[in-house]
Amino acid sequence: MSPILILSCITAYFGFLLLIAWYTSRNATNDSYFLGNKSSPWYAVAFGLIGDSLSGVTFISVPGAVGTSQFAYLQIVLGYVLGYLAIATVLLPMYYRLNLTSIYSYLLGRYGPASQKTGASFFLVSRTLGAAARLYLAASVLHRFVFGAWGVPFSVTVAIIILLILAYTYKGGIKTLVWTDTFQSTFLLLGVVLSIGAIMSQLNLGPKDLFTLVSDSPYNQVFFWDWKQGNYFWKQFLGGAFIAIAMTGLDQ
Repeated sequence: MSPILILSCITAYFGFLLLIAWYTSRNATNDSYFLGNKSSPWYAVAFGLIGDSLSGVTFISVPGAVGTSQFAYLQIVLGYVLGYLAIATVLLPMYYRLNLTSIYSYLLGRYGPASQKTGASFFLVSRTLGAAARLYLAASVLHRFVFGAWGVPFSVTVAIIILLILAYTYKGGIKTLVWTDTFQSTFLLLGVVLSIGAIMSQLNLGPKDLFTLVSDSPYNQVFFWDWKQGNYFWKQFLGGAFIAIAMTGLDQ
């Protein structure tokens, strides 16, 4: 794809995100900003969590990890299911019962202001470092295939991405993010489908041939039962459960 075509797709994508942000942020209040008026459709929230929990790092690095760890990452993903069940049955009912806007409000009421400020500080530091790493990877890809070809400095590429993200998240709050995340989840999954289609086209394979190729590949192992190895099933399964609880249930 040419840089112009890629940039056109990105422009259309962010243009639609801005349209969603404008539409959902009309007549916004504090309640709608932080809680979405508690009226967001459950299916939109659930589907949007796909895009919220994934990033460019996942999209790029996980397929590459197959070369060294096969499909062991799927064991972590299976653990997510257990983690989400714990969130749905334990944490969410508690949050609703206490009418919390933030997880750190619970820390304040349960353990006091010192605990609240410590937890919030750790959140800000970890989120800043994590977001910086994800932003760096996304900017690197965009710079490699678009702006770098035009001689645009990397710092300018980063600044453009930050401004675009701020433009659609700053005003709308949770109500906006529910629908923008739903939109992004759709395109993430569409990207997976298109990537598989492109691979099939390049290898001149049909769906059945591709499935056979993967099945016969030495990289197709999913479950690992040697407890001495880092990819031992129960280690990764339980790790995935705790990751889901920490990132989705205990993260602002």
